[in-house]
Amino acid sequence: MPIRLRKFIGAILLILLVVTWALLAMALAQSPLVRANGVIEALYYVVAGLGWVLPAMPLIRWMSRPDPA
Repeated sequence: MPIRLRKFIGAILLILLVVTWALLAMALAQSPLVRANGVIEALYYVVAGLGWVLPAMPLIRWMSRPDPA
């Protein structure tokens, strides 16, 4: 698969990942467990804000892989 096609597919998948992650994070943020304590709420937002990076890393690695010679 050419790198241009991989980057196109990867960009679409990254957008879908971030949108889905944001919607799930917003839904879970309304949970009474999260809102019970300010420290827990702050930790939740840190994890929710940075958590999408882990699933995105393999996708970005796949996108940037060079074409076979």
